[in-house]
Amino acid sequence: MVVSHIGDGMGDSRSSAWVLAVVVTGLALSQPVMAEDAAAETGLTELSIEELMNIEVTSVAKTPQRLSESAAAIFVLTQEDIRRSGMTSIPELLRMVPGLDVARFDANKWAVSSRGFNDLFANKLLVLIDGRTVYTPLFSGVFWDVQDTLLEDIERIEVIRGPGGTLWGANAVNGVINIITKKAQDTQGSLVTVATGNLEHNQEGLRYGGKLGESGYFRAYAKHFSRDNFVDTTGADAADKWDQQRGGFRIDYDLQNKDTLTMQGESYSGNSGQTVTDPMLTPPYVRTFSDVTHVSGNYLRTNWRHVLDGGADWSLQFYYDQTSRDPAALRELRDTYDLDFQHRFPWAGRHELVWGVGCRQTKDETSSTRTLTWFNPANKTLKLFSALVQDESVWMEDRLHFTVGSKLENNDYTGVELQPNVRLLWKTGADGALWAAVSRAVHTPSRGEIGVNVAANAFPSGLTLSAPSVAVVTIEGNPNLESESLIAYEAGWRDKLRQNLSADATVFYNDYKNFVTHEMGTPYLDDPLQPTYLVVPLVADNKAHGQVYGAEVTANWQATDLWRLSGSFSLLRMYLVTDPDSNDATVSQVSGNSPRQQWQLHSYLNLPRNVSLDTAIYYVCGLTSQTIPAYTRLDLRLGWQPRKDVELSLAAQNLTDNHYSEFSAGSGQLSSEVPRSVYGKITWRF
Repeated sequence: MVVSHIGDGMGDSRSSAWVLAVVVTGLALSQPVMAEDAAAETGLTELSIEELMNIEVTSVAKTPQRLSESAAAIFVLTQEDIRRSGMTSIPELLRMVPGLDVARFDANKWAVSSRGFNDLFANKLLVLIDGRTVYTPLFSGVFWDVQDTLLEDIERIEVIRGPGGTLWGANAVNGVINIITKKAQDTQGSLVTVATGNLEHNQEGLRYGGKLGESGYFRAYAKHFSRDNFVDTTGADAADKWDQQRGGFRIDYDLQNKDTLTMQGESYSGNSGQTVTDPMLTPPYVRTFSDVTHVSGNYLRTNWRHVLDGGADWSLQFYYDQTSRDPAALRELRDTYDLDFQHRFPWAGRHELVWGVGCRQTKDETSSTRTLTWFNPANKTLKLFSALVQDESVWMEDRLHFTVGSKLENNDYTGVELQPNVRLLWKTGADGALWAAVSRAVHTPSRGEIGVNVAANAFPSGLTLSAPSVAVVTIEGNPNLESESLIAYEAGWRDKLRQNLSADATVFYNDYKNFVTHEMGTPYLDDPLQPTYLVVPLVADNKAHGQVYGAEVTANWQATDLWRLSGSFSLLRMYLVTDPDSNDATVSQVSGNSPRQQWQLHSYLNLPRNVSLDTAIYYVCGLTSQTIPAYTRLDLRLGWQPRKDVELSLAAQNLTDNHYSEFSAGSGQLSSEVPRSVYGKITWRF
């Protein structure tokens, strides 16, 4: 199900949004509440400090456990955090996660990473939505412009900072983001949202949920948005307008408390604008032009969970995912099939074992309109087979938890990869714990690192008249590339210091081997018989290593019954060096793409007459490799609930500056600056 596009022009979009807003407001203020679930779903009830620490998470052990008893650096964004943030997209929500580096590149692109190595094509962070991996094997990263859903349907976002390869596999090197949506039973009735502003030209969302017989529930939703261009350094419009429409459904059946069946599907399409630089073989050897990337996709997911006697259970999941991207340079069509089985059972009194197997096949078709850019081969099918085993044992009257396990994967590029981990947690009290972990994780080579050929630059060769007059620097893949590996050492502490105050601290030391470099090879002619240009190759290789260490601290303080404060501080240090036989010139710049320190402070204040005032301050230090200065960002949100089923809100973002840069390192693309944004939103549940 896909929402039809509502107006391409700015005036039409704003008019349609305002008309719908007026209609919705009038209906909301005149109609009674039509669903018992409406009041429960508003999310206005604040969680206490104890409830925040006792939130159940599944990303650390692939089984539900209290956050306070998780032996990992994990942070949870609840639906209440999402609602009161004023954010309108998933990557923007991730700004709120301590230690996560979220930098906006333009109106529709982000660089997101954990514990360093940030890049527009960051490849060491695994992202899942309801158990479905959304990274692309093209570069082992995430296209953030197509990761979306109705934000009101997200139950929570679990973020692990640190390796998750034992449970989740390759590319979960520096972290895992697990986005979990609500069960259909929790989204009964109807929901309408409308937003509009200076950048949010219009955003509309519709959702309806109901029952299917005695044991089934469903929901269906549709969403559309149209967002304006950001600006360049002079304040003029950049060509990065963004619009998208999507729709989907979820069905849940709970049969006799033994079997749970979930079916989900979604379809989307849209356009993402950008400004591209393209090398040329003739003067001035580069052209800059505006481009629109057409994106579309569909997925279908099923999950069957069966509860066994004695506290055991097993689950079987299958999903099919199709994505298409059609930019000017390199087009991609991809089909992914994924099957995963997991079995969990207690044994020997104090142990709980999780084991599973999985397989994934992904097939791509690529084509290029640029004469100097291609993949070799153009089309490829990749297969991945995996097996997992992990045991958690409890000792000393439930005070000591010991976890050991490993994942084994077999991929088409580097063969068998082993990713073990050992975790220890000591409960210091009802809500306090000390934990430590040692893990190995790998980043396996992507399609881009194995078989890409991308023209990065062109310039006069300076050769004789009989030789080509132009030289082209090309980034080339290496079929013999090895996996990057990491040995990570982590330790953490969390506790409820007082009834209204909790804190969480983590320190880490990461040791990287076989880090990918780009080595300059011997120049050669593109065609020895009829040469057109001289190729200066930069070939991928594994000739760097280094260490990354740092600390992350978070705190929550319930100052009064109506006022809660939360804050965090993170420190990062990166030391990467190349091998003696390397001539790479880029590794030295990697550490300067991530901030050495960040902090943020959030205030959630409930005022009389169902009014809420929420404030967020973000500080990010400068990026030395990109000459981007430090910035402080201030966001405000004012919400009012005139009825139990209606909420009106006004959000203002980046009040400290007219426009500023967050990230500029992109491959052949020009970044934009983030302007000030103001928008209003109406949410009606009935």
